[in-house]
Amino acid sequence: MTATTTRPSDRRISPVFVGILAVTAVTGWATWTGFAEQPGVAVFLFVTAAWIVSLCLHEYAHARTALHSGDISVGEKGYLTLNPLKYTHALLSIVLPVIFVIMGGIGLPGGAVFIERGRIRGRWKHSLISAAGPLTNVLFAAVCTAPFWLHSLDGVPRDFRFALAFLALLQVTAALLNFLPVPGLDGYGVIEPWLSYNIKRQVEPFAPFGLLFVFALLWVPSINTYFFDVIDAILRGLGISDFETYCGQNLYRFWQGGNEFCSISR
Repeated sequence: MTATTTRPSDRRISPVFVGILAVTAVTGWATWTGFAEQPGVAVFLFVTAAWIVSLCLHEYAHARTALHSGDISVGEKGYLTLNPLKYTHALLSIVLPVIFVIMGGIGLPGGAVFIERGRIRGRWKHSLISAAGPLTNVLFAAVCTAPFWLHSLDGVPRDFRFALAFLALLQVTAALLNFLPVPGLDGYGVIEPWLSYNIKRQVEPFAPFGLLFVFALLWVPSINTYFFDVIDAILRGLGISDFETYCGQNLYRFWQGGNEFCSISR
């Protein structure tokens, strides 16, 4: 079954999502032009809105792939409208990821669209549904980093460049965390269809705690350092320096005050 079996209203883009896009565009313009009296506020709103857009697209990718794999119920649930208020757990998919960005600059994985797996036949389809979300983060990261690895930064204002660098960091961390083969995360969803019934049965009770386990590990200093070393290495490979991501996060957290180091043009 395909998207043609859903009603047009099930696929109509939500005004809520359009509003979030509008905030992203306006605050992105304010960051680019320096129109905002406080650049940090514009960067905060721009990055937060763009991050929510990416979360919506992440969940939409899961739902759209499920739809074309046989689960037509995703249309009835409103998942194809890109409305974050339609998610099974809006708190987990929107509120907590934004809080984690504000607190620590980590792209918290979402994961709140309920897929009726019984409607879907074929292990490859199940794996693709799980992979679709983090692959969206990979695509979003590619877009954010394109000006850097294409060496097209001439004329790009410093604050906007810093904001893009920080947004790219969020997308890379979200993709990397999501692809971890930990129960409850998309990475495990990719490999789960290929596991034996006994293994899946043994792992299933731990699925609700997988994300908590990952973040508990990230509190361990040595693991946290290694994780962000990997993130920094990926970003450097894409042309983004530690200086740019640091200053992007510094601008984003405007309430902590400015940093003279980041005011130096580079």
